[in-house]
Amino acid sequence: MFRTMAAIIMAAVAAAGVAHAQGEHPAKPKPWNIPDRAQIRKILIQRIDQQRQARGIVVGLVDATGKRLVSYGVRDAGDNQPLDGRTIFEIGSMSKVFTSLILADMARRHEVRLDEPVAKLLPPGTKVPERGGRQITLIDLATHTSGLPRLPTNMTPKDPANPYADYTAEQLYQFLARYQLPRDIDSKYEYSNLGGGLLGLALSRRAGTGYEALVKQRITGPLGMRSTSITLSADQKARLEQGHDASLRPVANWDFQDATAGAGALRSDADDLLTFLDAELGFASTPLAPAMEAQLKPRRPTDIPNTEVALGWHITTTARGPIVWHNGGTGGYRTIMAFDPDARVGVVVLSDTSTPAGVDDIAFHILAGTPLVEPPKPPKPPSEHHEIEMDPSQMQKMVGRYQLAPEVVAEVTLEGSQLYVQLTGQPRAPVFPERPRRVFWKVVDAQADFEVDAEGRATAMVLHQAGRDLRAPRVEGEAPASR
Repeated sequence: MFRTMAAIIMAAVAAAGVAHAQGEHPAKPKPWNIPDRAQIRKILIQRIDQQRQARGIVVGLVDATGKRLVSYGVRDAGDNQPLDGRTIFEIGSMSKVFTSLILADMARRHEVRLDEPVAKLLPPGTKVPERGGRQITLIDLATHTSGLPRLPTNMTPKDPANPYADYTAEQLYQFLARYQLPRDIDSKYEYSNLGGGLLGLALSRRAGTGYEALVKQRITGPLGMRSTSITLSADQKARLEQGHDASLRPVANWDFQDATAGAGALRSDADDLLTFLDAELGFASTPLAPAMEAQLKPRRPTDIPNTEVALGWHITTTARGPIVWHNGGTGGYRTIMAFDPDARVGVVVLSDTSTPAGVDDIAFHILAGTPLVEPPKPPKPPSEHHEIEMDPSQMQKMVGRYQLAPEVVAEVTLEGSQLYVQLTGQPRAPVFPERPRRVFWKVVDAQADFEVDAEGRATAMVLHQAGRDLRAPRVEGEAPASR
């Protein structure tokens, strides 16, 4: 999804957006030809061998002449098997395009309405927040304008490295019942994995089946996309690429329940995604064509420069015209698929490493000639940290709420003898004391020092990550003392 546990702290404070934000366009762009295989391969060599942003990347292109693939890198350290069009990756938030296509198809079949309140698709008695007499509708969820946050605040994963694995529909309903919308519905774009998951759950309930089965029935089955799924067969597991963090260390795959599957659970390969874009561009005949066309018609503004959001897709206006796109990111992968509807060219870029820069710029460079981004250098391997024993009464003095940024609060809680920190819009993560007023994260290379008063009560928290120090003063409103 856009932000991962590997960037849980500083990324949550950074401004929202994507790597390819366009800025001002030249009045008369120079002619642009899609890069050939050699040029794309050169980009991948630089990205992998010189900039160390991945172990392997697959690029797929489709246009009127057909499909073609360019890949570089190997499966993993010690495994020299090359990547190809059948290598499977987690595609993260690209799943939202499939979820919203199902919405468009169900609306076309009169099974749902775009303006239908999502509450009508949920179990009787489920309370969904409202505001100003307005209910959250299906189109609000698909366009990230529902007013719901990025993630629910009651998402406290047992394993922070697999943050969605144990979040259930019951927990989602509990969150909705007590959440108060901070703004009017349809008044502002706020990217929401919670909203994407809720949309997938609601549509599955209306269809009377699970999310994965619904995707197969409505999309991957009709299109012949045999490698796109959530549950992998033995053959698919053998083709699943190992994911890595930004330091190129192997990481575990992510798992999802139906409560969040619609936001990012799908896995796929370049061959399948090119088949999907082949249909989007009209080169392949499909009964989904009317729904694909309808999916791009509703448009709402976003906070991304020159970009609107349709049903699932984002649409960015470049100097050479519109680019329709969606990217994805999980703990070990960064991906994007995009197409130019006017030139009828599509591109897929799949990387086996989750980095802050991602691969969005590669896709936009191929389609529109926008500049390639110079990614930051990979982080140094994390320094060693050793946990010490600390009396819970001392840890209790750290409990509280700390203001990191105007819209970001770090909430420190104590559960038994375990401290946790949860940032606004992020899952809760455990932290561990390494000296009397310092804690460290195990899921990310980050530490925090606490400033205290004469009684030893924390008055501020200073986060240390990626060479940055960020001071967060304590704010009014205590976090729960224990659970």
